Formats: sequence, C-alpha cells, structure tokens
Amino acid sequence: MTSVYKSAEGERLVRERYAAFLKRWPVPCEHLRIPTCEGETFVVACGDRSAPPLVLLHGSGGNAAMWMGDVAAWATQFRVYAVDTIGEAGFSAPSRPPLGGDAYALWLDDVLQGSSVGPEERVFIVGVSLGGWLALDYATSRPERVAGLSLLCPAGVGRQKIGILFQTMLLRLLGDWGSRKLRKKILGRPLGDVSPQDLPPAVRAFLEFVILIQNNFRPRAIRLPIFPDQALQRLTMPVQAIVGGRDVLLDSDETRRRLQRNVAHAEVLYLPESGHLLPRQTASVFDFLGRISRSKPILSNSN
Repeated sequence: MTSVYKSAEGERLVRERYAAFLKRWPVPCEHLRIPTCEGETFVVACGDRSAPPLVLLHGSGGNAAMWMGDVAAWATQFRVYAVDTIGEAGFSAPSRPPLGGDAYALWLDDVLQGSSVGPEERVFIVGVSLGGWLALDYATSRPERVAGLSLLCPAGVGRQKIGILFQTMLLRLLGDWGSRKLRKKILGRPLGDVSPQDLPPAVRAFLEFVILIQNNFRPRAIRLPIFPDQALQRLTMPVQAIVGGRDVLLDSDETRRRLQRNVAHAEVLYLPESGHLLPRQTASVFDFLGRISRSKPILSNSN
C-alpha cells in the first residue's frame, strides 16, 4: 500500500505524538486491533460493555484523539468505540478503497464484528466531516443496523466547495503565515485567530498535533460523492446534524435544506457564525443520543 505520509520520518513523528495522546485518554479504555477486509483497524473502546454501542468516526487527517474532550461524558451512558479510519492519520491500515462503492460499509461491518457488537445490535454513530460521510454511507446501506446518527459538518449532503482548494495550494506556499491563514479559514474562530503559544496548554498541544499532521500527511485529493435524495430518504432513524454557516469546505445551507426535505426525523442545528470546526458540541450530541437511546430498542427488528 502507498504511504499516506510524505516521509517515513513524518509518519514516525505523527505516530509518536498520537501514542502520547492516547496515554492521556480521560477514562479507562482498551486498544483494539481488529483484522478487516481493508487491513488492521485500530479502535479505542471505553465505557460499560453492556451499554448501547456508540461508534465515533473522525474527519480527514484525524484520528481518535479528536474525541478526547467528549468521551468522558459519552462513556457514562454508552460503550464507545472511537475508530481510526483506514487511510487516515491514525494507527489503522493506509488502505483507501474508492468511495461510492460498498467497501467502507463492508469495512465497518468487520469493525463492528471485531468490537463484539452483535449482528442484531443497532449502533449509534457520531461522524465529523469525512466521518459524517462514512456514517451516512453506512446508515443508507445498512439502516437496520443504525439506531441514530449525529453528524457534525457532514460531507456528502451539501456541495463540496472548490474555491478553498486553490486557496490551500497558494497559502501552503507562504510558510507559517500562510498556514495560519489557512487554519483560520478552515477552523474559524477562536483557534484560527491565534498562534499556539497564546492558547491554554491542553488546547495548544492538540493544535500543535493538528499542525504536525498537516505538515506530514497526504490528504485524499478527491471530491466526496454526494448522496442522492433517494439514499437520504432511507435514513429512517433519528438524525441530528450540526453545521456552521461559515464553513469554507461544505455548503451548510444546502446540507440543511436537503436533510430537512428528505429525512423525516432530522434535527438540524445551524450555527451561522461557526466554520468547519464545531467545538463545544459535547452536550448537544449527548442530549440527542440520550433521548433517542431511551426511546429506541438497540436490537434490530430486521428479522
């Protein structure tokens, strides 16, 4: 498989920093290494084994570390599985099968089986950006397996903006100044406005990790497939979507309109001043998941 990093040294630096973050996971956890049809997949599992299963799918260029501010709350009511997506900056295989087929749904089937989630057990999924696309891909192809979706700035619903791609190429040629401008465009305020040295220690450490990944990782140079209306209409489970009005990567207005038009149980929270990064949503997601988990059985009725 082709490496997803620009160099072996860059890969080593990212993996070492990631391992250090995992040592500070905020609740007791297990590290699972699950064989799948796309290679080994790394999962951080925490919470009561008998609680409803909650799968977390991070965004592009990310890994399970992005959930460290959320899992302490969510693990009080769920068995949480923070998955390192294949082909991304975590500990899973570098495999990147084509999007749009059934490869990722089959991969998640294997991840769930390897995580000891029963074949008739329904899961809750939280997905961010690319992770939102993966969550939608799974839920539209396996609706009987999904009890509820919480999607933060999900790809695959509103159009993917292309203007930022050209700006990205230009700004990356302008050194540290260009990198700060790019982060501000994508992350929005307040993280994009300040240098790492001006942030609280924990936030600074994570932002420095994001910068390390940005400098060494090769992101997917593709446009993510858009789900047609017929696919979105297969989302019969409760769906929460949180989107930012200033998202420079995805058309949040179109995401809101299409979900409201096609998904009967959609709850769309539109944050007009937010960008692609949506911090401080732990409570909103937890409230949604708690409500639907108390009202929905977690065993599939597909049989």
